[in-house]
Amino acid sequence: MSKAPPRSRQSYRHEALLWSDAREFASVLSPFIQEGLAAGEPVMVAMIREHANWLRDTLGAEARKVKFVDMAVLGRNPARIIPAWQSFLDDHSADGKPVRGIGEPIWAGRRPEEILECQLHEALLNVAVDPKTPFWLICPYDVRGLDADVIEEAHRSHLTVMEGSHSRGHPLYAGRTHVDAMFEAELAPLGGEPGESTFTREDVENLFGIVTLDAYAAGLGSDKISDLASTVRRLGAASLNRGATQGTLRIWHSPQALVCEISDDTVIDDVLVGRRSMHADGSDGLWQANELCDLVQVRSGPAGTTVRLHMWK
Repeated sequence: MSKAPPRSRQSYRHEALLWSDAREFASVLSPFIQEGLAAGEPVMVAMIREHANWLRDTLGAEARKVKFVDMAVLGRNPARIIPAWQSFLDDHSADGKPVRGIGEPIWAGRRPEEILECQLHEALLNVAVDPKTPFWLICPYDVRGLDADVIEEAHRSHLTVMEGSHSRGHPLYAGRTHVDAMFEAELAPLGGEPGESTFTREDVENLFGIVTLDAYAAGLGSDKISDLASTVRRLGAASLNRGATQGTLRIWHSPQALVCEISDDTVIDDVLVGRRSMHADGSDGLWQANELCDLVQVRSGPAGTTVRLHMWK
C-alpha cells in the first residue's frame, strides 16, 4: 500500500461521522484533534455545547489549544457557517498550512426547515472550499437522535462516511450535481393562505410598510420588525435590479414564525450567494438577510428565484 502524502500536500477532505453514544463520539474525534495539535495544525470545533464538553473532558488541558465555537449560536441560521469556516481558513491556512475542523450543523431537535438548510449547507461545503486546501473537516451525525432520512442525506454530501473508526466511500455521494439539484428545487408549500402583494420599481418602497404592519401584528420585537422590513425592501429592489419587471411578496403567520417570501422570474446562478464576505456579496441583499434574519432559504432555477425569510416569535 502506498504511503499517504504529507498533510501539507493533501487536498480538502469533508467527511461524516455516524455516532451513537458519547464514548464513540469522543473516541474518534478526540484523537483526530490531538493528532492535529501534535502536528501543529490549527483546529476549530463548531458544535453544540453538550457535545463540545464531551471533547473538553477528554482533551483536558489540550482543549485550550482548540478554537471552540457554539454551533447553536453560529449555526442558528446555517448560511452563516461557511463564512465562519472561510474566515478560519483565511486566518490559518492562507499559506497552505494544514488545518482541521469539526462541524455539527445538524443535531436532534432542530426545526425541519433548519435541517433542510443545514443539508444544503453540507452540500455547498463541497464547492465552497478550494479542493487544493489541506483542510480536513469532519461532521458528526447522531444516528440515534436523527431521522433515517437525515442520515441518508449525509451520505449524499460526504464523499467519506465513518462509522466508529471505520471509514468508506459511499455510492450515494453526488457532489456538484447534488448541490445544483438542491439549489434549484422548489421550497415546500407553507400552511395557510399568505397575504400577497406584487411590486414594481414604482412601488417597491411600499414593501417596508407592508412588512412592518404584519410584523407588529405578529408580536415581533421592534428590532426584528425593523430588520425584517428593511431586508424585504432591499431584496425587492435586488429582484428588480436583476431584471425582474415585477416581483411578489408573500407573508405567512404561523404560531412559531413570521415568514416573508420574495419571488420573481430571474435566475441566480451563484449557489454561494450570500455566504461570502460582505464585499463579495454585492447589492443583492442576501448577506444582510443572513445576518439579520433567523433563517434564510434561497432557491433559484429556470422557474425563477425565491427567497424565504423566517423570524422566530
